[in-house]
Amino acid sequence: MTVASPAMPWQPVRQADATLVAQLADGLARRIDEQGLRPGTRLPSIRKMAEQSGVSRFTVVEAYDRLVARGLVQSRRGAGFFVRARSGPLAPAATQVVQPFAAPARIDVAWLLRSMFRAGGGPGMPGGAGLLPAEWLDPDMVAGAVRAVGRSVRGQLVSYGHPQGFAPLRQQVAASLQSEGVPAHPERNLLTTNGVTHGLDLIARHLVQPGDVVLVEDPAWFVIFGRLAAFGARLIGVPRGPNGPDVALLEQLAAQHKPKLFIVNSAVHNPTGHTLSAGVAYDILRIAERHDFMVVEDDTYGDLHPGGAMKLAVLDRLNRVILVSGYSKMLAASLRVGYVAANPDILQKLADLKMLAGLTSPELGERVVHRVLMEGQYRRHIERVRLRVDEARQRCVKGLLKLGLTIPHEPHAGMFVWADCGRDSEALARAAADRGMLLAPGTLFSPSQAPSTMLRFSVSMADDRGVWNVLEKLFA
Repeated sequence: MTVASPAMPWQPVRQADATLVAQLADGLARRIDEQGLRPGTRLPSIRKMAEQSGVSRFTVVEAYDRLVARGLVQSRRGAGFFVRARSGPLAPAATQVVQPFAAPARIDVAWLLRSMFRAGGGPGMPGGAGLLPAEWLDPDMVAGAVRAVGRSVRGQLVSYGHPQGFAPLRQQVAASLQSEGVPAHPERNLLTTNGVTHGLDLIARHLVQPGDVVLVEDPAWFVIFGRLAAFGARLIGVPRGPNGPDVALLEQLAAQHKPKLFIVNSAVHNPTGHTLSAGVAYDILRIAERHDFMVVEDDTYGDLHPGGAMKLAVLDRLNRVILVSGYSKMLAASLRVGYVAANPDILQKLADLKMLAGLTSPELGERVVHRVLMEGQYRRHIERVRLRVDEARQRCVKGLLKLGLTIPHEPHAGMFVWADCGRDSEALARAAADRGMLLAPGTLFSPSQAPSTMLRFSVSMADDRGVWNVLEKLFA
């Protein structure tokens, strides 16, 4: 066994950008990498290293622990810290393999989702992704909330949270919903989730059995089609117009198929950007009562509405309507915090399913969202984001019209433009993929996957010259 010389060639640099812990750990790591410290060498004791370097023992302990975590050093109880032998060279940490972007012969939801998350996304990522650019949001606000939560909670984060979710957040959400007219009680009517998708998944698990008919809008959000199909549901589309779904056809389909539920995107519909009219909202609820099915109201993009949107949960008072919403779109995509509002009987069953699947939702993110809401920043933040989205959407509409696309009904609000390209949009999406651009063809937004000439564009592409250059070539 070799013992490292006490005279280790390292001295701390005071007031440097790197901490003393990082300086010591990195200095030792370099010596190990350069074979200055060979495998089996014992590092100086914590006391000796602290004395010769003029730092505290706590600094040395943490630096040694970092080397252990990196796999460079091994701790042997009662003997000290030893340089580990390496089995082979380590792969560079920053190396990423960019997968080919070529579209398959038949574009499906899985390909679109994989492409959205691919490394090294090309110029068209804003054209097809359902996210707002980070610079349009407020990462400093979120980071400030994260720091504040970290300072305040300490040991509370090492235990499970409440299965229904962080109680102060539920109280905050209940107060907001009550101000809009939704009679949501934080204990009886609210459950937090890992985002809207998780909430919809819990609802489907509870209400849908193999062979059950589920009515969905056409067009609508494509991810829910895949989730429902996984549960064995029979999906039937109800055409969506600027005022809402076709209620005459909804009545006919409900009488014919006896659906279990109807999923509707009431305010700022994805992908069209339209919002239910009052008359259609009342009709949906009357039809649901006559034919005894539940209504799931997806309010993911409701914050982008300028105000006064008709909520089914307000009219129904959470009897037949289950409301689902969240904060990821407006705060941070990685902040997976959503909620479900429902009548007490259904809510309890959803809470039980949530516990069976994962016990609780992560309380850290819920505390961060609560901090943002509690400090009153969210309302002002939403107003700023909405103004920027509205301005970008107007420019996108003008640009798409200039390229020769048509927009049957211009969107009232939201981050999407649903445009008619006048040709097979799936073939166009494949051609765009060959140029490194991601486009979402209309066929994916139909539960029957019917051929379509429609495309969904994200307004986040408004200032991306690369996107417009590719689109000009595609539509030339």
